[in-house]
Parts: sequence; C-alpha cells; structure tokens
Amino acid sequence: MALLAVSACSQDGATSPKTVRKLAGSAEAVRARKQLEQENRKTIAYWDAHTPLTLGLVTVDDWCMGGRAKELFFQDGDDRYKIRCTMQVSAYFGASSHHVSDTIDGILTAGDRDGSPIPFGHDFYYATKVVDYYRGKTGNPQGPGTGEPNQLFSAGTVTLDWDQVRQSGKRELIEEPPACSPSDPPVQRCLREPATTSVANLRRKYGMVFKLVLSSTEYFTVYKDGQTVSH
Repeated sequence: MALLAVSACSQDGATSPKTVRKLAGSAEAVRARKQLEQENRKTIAYWDAHTPLTLGLVTVDDWCMGGRAKELFFQDGDDRYKIRCTMQVSAYFGASSHHVSDTIDGILTAGDRDGSPIPFGHDFYYATKVVDYYRGKTGNPQGPGTGEPNQLFSAGTVTLDWDQVRQSGKRELIEEPPACSPSDPPVQRCLREPATTSVANLRRKYGMVFKLVLSSTEYFTVYKDGQTVSH
C-alpha cells in the first residue's frame, strides 16, 4: 500500500527541475530539437534564396517546461506531462521601401512553385489585392478606412509582417526582437544571429523590414503515463 501511495504521488506531482533537465538533455529530445531547428533554418534559407527579401537576422527561442501537479479545478492539461519542449523561430529580412509591390509579388511567385515552403501564392486572393494596393490599382484590401496592410497570415504555418511605408501619420514598424534571457541549455536557449544586427540597422540599410514568424512547435513531450511524442 505504501508503495502504491508513493507511485500515485509521483504521478500526480509537478516535475522536478532535475528531471526536466535530464529529459531535456536526452538523446531523443536532442535529436528532435536539432531536426526541427534544421527544418526551420532550411525554410528561412529558401525565403532568402527565392524571394526579393534579404535575410538579416534569425532568432531562436527554445524552452522546456515541466508538468504541474494534478489540477483539480482549473484544468488546462499541464498536469498530464512530465516535460514539454517548444521552439519558436523568426527571421528578419531587408527590402526596398520603393518596390513593395514587386517584393510581395516576388514572394507570391516563389510560393507558386511546386514543393515551395512558402504558403502564399497568387491563388491567395487577399495577397494579390495587397500587391494591387501597392501598385496603386485598388484601395485598401481590407476595406475603406482600414489603413495600409502589413501582414499575410497562413494558419498553423507562418505569419509575414512588414513595415508600413505609405501610412499617413504614425506608421506601424517591425519591432526589435525581445532581448534574450540568460540561456540555460538544454532547458532554455535563446539565439539572436548575428548578435550585432538590429532591426533598425536593417531598416537603415535596405529601407524597410519584413518579419517572418514560423509556427511555434512542440517538438518533444513526455507524458506522465510514459508516452513520448517527438517531432
């Protein structure tokens, strides 16, 4: 009976920091982490090579969280796992502020290609209206009074934002990435590459900035029932 009680407490308790670190550094977690980061960087390289955008900065935020003790009332599922690791990768590109229509149209052309990781093509009606807007053919694509567009969105894939360049008055500009908190691998990693580059520097050099945000991905999860799921 005592052994059963200890086992139950272990299953229902929060994951200790020591266990989180051990699981985050396991061979399976390291393999899943490396694979996902490589895939994300390959996607970013494709954008750099096949669109009018010029890559200037890549950010990687990677963290592993331990599961909580059993939730009796406000249940959100955080008590079902021992550890869950998530990665968020973004890229900042420079582009000419005088050729926004050609830049976005070039992105759509790259997205038209078979096998392209770019989810925006000329079959995306709203995106073509954004190109027409910057070419002066139509008004605001979201409707009168909505202001200058500054985003293309593909659910579960990527979000592309850019500096407003035609908005009268205050323009919405891409912000600097948040500063890194101290890295503590394998539990927490934060990369800003190159560290000497800023969004402001890219804007001064090219004229405007585009920000590509790849979907946040849970790449390694160990549940309290022993099941392991990796990317």
